[in-house]
Amino acid sequence: MLDIKYIRDNAEKVKKAAADKNIKLDIDRLLELDEKRRSLMAKADEFRAKRNEIAKAGKSGKPTAAQIEEGKKIKEEIARTEENLKILDDEYESLMIKAPTVPSADTPVGKDESGNTEVFNSGELPKFIFQPKNHIELAEDLDIIDFERGAKVAGYRGYYLKNEGASLVMALMMFAYNKMIAKGFAPFIPPTMIREFALFGSGYFESREYNPETDNIYQVATRDKELSGEVSREKKFLIGTAEPSLLAYFSDQVLKEEDLPVKVCGFSPCYRSEIGSYGKDTKGLYRVHEFFKIEQVVVSAADYDISTALQEEMVAISEELHRDLGLPYRKLQICTGDMAPGKYRAFDLEAWLPGTGRWAETGSASNFVDWQARRLNIKYQTKNGERKFAFLLNNTALPSVRPLIAILENYQQADGSVVIPEVLRKYMPEGMEVIKKKK
Repeated sequence: MLDIKYIRDNAEKVKKAAADKNIKLDIDRLLELDEKRRSLMAKADEFRAKRNEIAKAGKSGKPTAAQIEEGKKIKEEIARTEENLKILDDEYESLMIKAPTVPSADTPVGKDESGNTEVFNSGELPKFIFQPKNHIELAEDLDIIDFERGAKVAGYRGYYLKNEGASLVMALMMFAYNKMIAKGFAPFIPPTMIREFALFGSGYFESREYNPETDNIYQVATRDKELSGEVSREKKFLIGTAEPSLLAYFSDQVLKEEDLPVKVCGFSPCYRSEIGSYGKDTKGLYRVHEFFKIEQVVVSAADYDISTALQEEMVAISEELHRDLGLPYRKLQICTGDMAPGKYRAFDLEAWLPGTGRWAETGSASNFVDWQARRLNIKYQTKNGERKFAFLLNNTALPSVRPLIAILENYQQADGSVVIPEVLRKYMPEGMEVIKKKK
């Protein structure tokens, strides 16, 4: 959410940002509604002041018939004004939540993901003296993933990790989790079933309320019970990443400037309905409904230079994880047309999949500046007592499935075995070094 004062003062910038991000938003209509709202609010305040004057005058003696009549008219005017204000508020808020953050000066302008810019590539891609297999073939040959029974039990995109595949994913998560702790990020295991405000506040709803046709979020259908024993009418949702849970931890708080930045990381299962990807990547692990992930979140002071430096630090940790795992990767700066409304600056990391012959997104780092903080009401108090909305950042330290694909395909051997990256071996049963075919 943007500050309406900022929109008034920077209308042309916001219009350009909306156009560059492919957002249909009538800024002129928003500003017109803003003016009408302020006028009505001032009018309502005037009526309330008159009502108070009449009430005060009536206390000195019995109110006259004229005062009583005037009081009734003012009461009706207040009700009428408030009703008109409510009607305006509905349209005003529906436009306000679409208002995008103006992207950073170095963000590429582009219509869609084809406009993303490669800013780093780790180097030459691996070459094999044999025809490399894809992860589906490797997983089935090594008996470490069962897609058939996964689909039988969980449905479309279901899968079972098993044997060394299950151990390898847990090793990946522990490796990334411990790396984050060593880098100064406080560890969390946040709730995975959360309330609506956390998802709206972090920007995971396209509009004010959940829309199953557009939002890649699962709503929990079964009703819960309140402490009183009554059936709860509150909506609950499964998270697609730990980001909304971690951000909402700080909602409605006023932090101290001297305590910033606050750095946390969270391990969680993640659930995504993949509404917009029907028919894409229908086989294997590339696009699934559930997986694990280690997520980074930072609460920063409202300073563009400081938050940019923090974002660079977060991305550098993810790059370090890729290098430690020995995975070929590249870093992309995300263009305006592939950027969510609230993002100020964004990067993706992609690992190379030789068996599949493609790059796979394995991380995404975003700086939302104060857009999420305004929705979640996350503030901090400066040393001189001023209260400001914080800047919020997030980054995927490491997800489970796509790095697993990359390891299987990059570390495969001619005999069909897969070498386990050295940094993961201490987390594997008995320090396992190679996954071999079962006899």
